[in-house]
Amino acid sequence: MSLSLVHQTQWQVPALSQARPARSQHCCLTQPLAGLTFRSVAALITPNRRAKHSPSGANSFSASPLQRNSPSNSPSNLSSALSARDPSNSALFSTTSRSRITMGAQKVLVTGAGGRTGKLVYEKLKERTGEFVARGVVRSEEKKAALGGGDEVYVADITNPSSLSKAVDGIDAMVILTSAVPVPGPPAPGEQRPTFSFAEGGRPEQVDWEGQKNQIDAAKAAGVKQIVVVGSMGGTDVNHPLNKLGNGNILVFKRKAEQYLIDSGVPYTIIRAGGLLDKEGGKRELVVSKDDALLKTTTRAVPRADVAEVAIQALLNDSAKNKAFDLASKDEGEGEPTKDFASLFSATTGGM
Repeated sequence: MSLSLVHQTQWQVPALSQARPARSQHCCLTQPLAGLTFRSVAALITPNRRAKHSPSGANSFSASPLQRNSPSNSPSNLSSALSARDPSNSALFSTTSRSRITMGAQKVLVTGAGGRTGKLVYEKLKERTGEFVARGVVRSEEKKAALGGGDEVYVADITNPSSLSKAVDGIDAMVILTSAVPVPGPPAPGEQRPTFSFAEGGRPEQVDWEGQKNQIDAAKAAGVKQIVVVGSMGGTDVNHPLNKLGNGNILVFKRKAEQYLIDSGVPYTIIRAGGLLDKEGGKRELVVSKDDALLKTTTRAVPRADVAEVAIQALLNDSAKNKAFDLASKDEGEGEPTKDFASLFSATTGGM
């Protein structure tokens, strides 16, 4: 495995006895694009060190602060007209600071809600009671209990289509955050790097392709208005190191599922996150791009909390529909924290 493909970061391999237990193979998506370490690759999580960020290049867009006088922030003609005739009508409409008027709360199902990013999305939706009614899908009763154990959390196996039927009944949108997870093992003889494998039933072909296809089919059958997928950068390179983990071709199967979603006819938003940082959200300027262009720069990581917020904003912005993009962030203090998500989404294009 060429370390140059892993952005010139060094492996750090602690004793196997110190490694934490492997997480569920259907946990939320995380990927180490700024570095690979024993711990980070084992759970596909945060890079082991942060690089200083440089301008992201001509193929990327960096969102500016919210423009208060932007037309997208003005009340719609429909809402204004109805409110003028009868002020009580204004209570029927929730006008976002972007582009969509919503009547009532969207019922949103978050799959992979037991993972760290999935849990953030689920909890953020729960906090916005005027806009959303949140449901979650987890793989085990233990994960359900960790989310409060309510009736709105469903235990399901995404590789079994029939187990999703109750969870998708009546939903308006779905946010997919499921992923296969490589399990670390001891290094091969004469090697320092750990070997990786996948649990039975949890290989990328089963989880990231068949499992995601099952979710898309179930959501489409339920008549959803939008599917948001949180994916991963690196999918344009079949030789990416993540594809070699356990010979799983994980990014290949993620990319295949994304194309299936695009071809499904369901309005979609595909967010391919960079390396996930466990940092506070809302503090950084976000950058979007296409075709892994950001991987050629130092702007290739993003706080997990910001990924969760972008997923939610995609449900509130028509400009996010039928878009697929890479997502990263500048360092905190470099640029202005992103507030205008409509402009962020408008800066990218549809298709893969």
